[in-house]
This record gives sequence, C-alpha cells and structure tokens, in this order.
Amino acid sequence: MNTSFRPSGVFSAQWIPADALGRVERATLAAHAAFEKSHGISGVLALGSTGEFPHFTLEERKGLLAIMAELFSPLPLIANVTDIRPRAAAELGRTAKSLGYSAIALMPPIFFPVSQADMLAYFLHVADAVDLPVMLYNFPELTGKRIDLPSVAAFAERAPMCAIKQSGGEFAYHRELIALGREKNFVVMSGADTRLPEVFAMGAAGCIGGLVNMVPELMVLIDRVWRQGQPGDATAATAAMKEVGVIVDRLTFPLNVAAGLAARGFDPGAPKTVVSAESARIYEGIVADLRVKFAAWGLPLAAARS
Repeated sequence: MNTSFRPSGVFSAQWIPADALGRVERATLAAHAAFEKSHGISGVLALGSTGEFPHFTLEERKGLLAIMAELFSPLPLIANVTDIRPRAAAELGRTAKSLGYSAIALMPPIFFPVSQADMLAYFLHVADAVDLPVMLYNFPELTGKRIDLPSVAAFAERAPMCAIKQSGGEFAYHRELIALGREKNFVVMSGADTRLPEVFAMGAAGCIGGLVNMVPELMVLIDRVWRQGQPGDATAATAAMKEVGVIVDRLTFPLNVAAGLAARGFDPGAPKTVVSAESARIYEGIVADLRVKFAAWGLPLAAARS
C-alpha cells in the first residue's frame, strides 16, 4: 500500500538519559537534541534499541514520545512502539499519531517464539490500529527473530509501509531489502553506521544509527557526499567512523553509546541496568580513547561549544 512519507538522510537512534530512578533527564536530552539538530540530522527514531525502550513503562514511553516531539520539532520523528502486548503497541502508536509523529516502527515481539505468519499478523494488527506509515525494524541479534523477505513483501502489499531499518550482522541482507523496496515502494534505512558509503552505493535511503548521538557531523557529511552527491570530501570522516566503530565495539551495545556521549561531553545519565566492574573499566577506557580521537579530529566537547 502507498504512503507519502519516506525517511531519508541521517536519523538519530536517540539515546535517552535518565537518573538512577529511571526519570528522564530532560535538560540533558534538550541540550543533546540541540547539538544534533545544529549538525544537520534529518530526523529521529524515538525509543528504539539505542533508546533502551524495554526499560521504560508504557506511561513513561508515552511521556517520552511527548518530550521528544517537543525537543526535536520540526524534524520528522519515527516512534518505535514495539511491545510484546499488541494492545500496548497500538496505544503507543495512537499516542505518537496524536503528537504528530511521521511514522511508527515495529520490531517482532520479543521473548516468545513467533512464526513468520504470526509476526506478519502482529505487524498488520498494529498498523491497522494506529493508521500511520510503518517502518519495520529488523534486528535479529536483539529480538531473536529475523523478518524474512516474504514477510516484508506481504506487509508492504497490505499496509502503509514506508521503510525498513536493517540492523545487525547480516550486512548482505541490505541488498535484498533494497531490491524489494524498489518493487514494493518502500525505502531501506541502514543501521550500519560505520559502512555508510557501502549501503549508499547499494541504494539505501539513509541511516538510523546510535553513533549519530556522538558524531552527527561526521555522518551527515558522509551522507551529503556519498548519497546526495554534494561537493566535498568525506574520506577522512569515513575513516574516522571506522575507528569509532572499533573503539566502541569493545563494549556491549547500548552501553557503548553512553560511553561515546560521555566522551563528547554529555552526561549520558545513570545506567538503566546493573553494570559490572569489568564493563565499567572498559567504559572508562572507551571514553578516554574517544576523547583523544575527537580532539585529533577537531570535534569539540559539548561543554566547549559556543
């Protein structure tokens, strides 16, 4: 089915800073939103995997959707409404619609096994209940479930599908999804932050990445040069992204994104889960190493920005 909204460019898979009680640090989020917007991001995915949505209650997620709609306006926003409970996903989607979101995102429901047929039924049920464009969100390493190509095709034929976000280790799947998108009239947004020239060469419409939180200017430059064909040289930025990837990959996702934010001068808030002493040591090493790199690349700390 057709829908006019098509995401493109660099979207932030937005980090959510919270205190030790899980309360959102609004002022910190506002400062970070202004930072990202000043560097030309194209839009935002609210409460995705980088946003650690499983840690928040339904009411907290609804409140966060409102906060992010206010802070990131007038950029297009996509709300990840994934929930193991279809009624909760639909309620979140209707909240997003009332707040002016451009689309919702849906991952397969987590925890219990689900067949491809039931996964498709879940997607269609929520899409019908919300009546907004839908971006499917494939991240098998987190959900334990892959959205197979026939399921994507069937959904695109029966619902207002605008995009699919492809994340995780199956990089080659981008090619199949992009080909299907050309046939079924949806776009592919990549989560492969460190391989953007490759996915743009394949025909991806943009990216939705966690690393946008820490180095938005690098990723926007790569998008402008490699995808949009604007004048400029993104060679150094492309190499820098690979270095960032190597450093943050020393720690598990999404705690590594928090380390990147800290390295850039933002307070990422308190961890939303228990962190071991070992991970804390790795975290501090990542912060230190990234700060050296950021200084070498001329990327100032947030506190040092005018």
